[in-house]
Amino acid sequence: MNNSILSLKNLSKIYLTQDVETHALSDINLEISKGDYLCISGPSGCGKSTLLSLLGLLDSPTAGQYLIEGIDTQSLDMDKLAELRNLHIGFVFQAFNLIDELSVFDNVALPLTYREPALSYKDIENRVKNSLAQVEMEHRLDHKPNQLSGGQQQRVAIARALAGKPSILLVDEPTGNLDSKNGDAVMDLISSLNQQGTTICMVTHDPRYAGHAKTQLQLLDGKMINISNAQAIEGNEKYLESEVLA
Repeated sequence: MNNSILSLKNLSKIYLTQDVETHALSDINLEISKGDYLCISGPSGCGKSTLLSLLGLLDSPTAGQYLIEGIDTQSLDMDKLAELRNLHIGFVFQAFNLIDELSVFDNVALPLTYREPALSYKDIENRVKNSLAQVEMEHRLDHKPNQLSGGQQQRVAIARALAGKPSILLVDEPTGNLDSKNGDAVMDLISSLNQQGTTICMVTHDPRYAGHAKTQLQLLDGKMINISNAQAIEGNEKYLESEVLA
């Protein structure tokens, strides 16, 4: 049984500006399967944000193949890409991107109103309440974002991403606008969601939070330089410990 959600094959992205070629990504090969928790890290300018934009169907690669749930995205028009994005991808941004004029309920419900085929109001209501319960914010559904703390706003943003029942959550620097206490709480929530079966791909510059992921991908100058998983890291730590004790 193939549990692959996203598959990248020799993916590259080149930006052309004033006759200068910038190779943002070069020959990226990556497979993300159901239940994975992947973290993308690397120095500023290494291609993290570009890769996340490609994964989120917000941009198109210059070369290579990108499949999501077995669908080749290369030949799809903008409408089809938007439909795939709405159906399969949930976004969590550093800046929360909540609309101050809308209640928590309406913020979480908003992406669902663009679903094709359309969802009934009852379906939307159930999804919103269930997703808010997952992040322990159901008691705030009538509040406005400016009535919430930064950590609470990020929880609402996560609920908005979960409400669509996406195949994968793409998480971009989720703690960037939070203090360490709220940042730790949000990261614990993300880890908990993964333990419950949510597939997650996260970008972070913080090595403390990168360690939460099961698999860590490091980028440098647009190239994948290292992939490690929690099992391998744990095994290396035990080996080093045994060598010291010996």
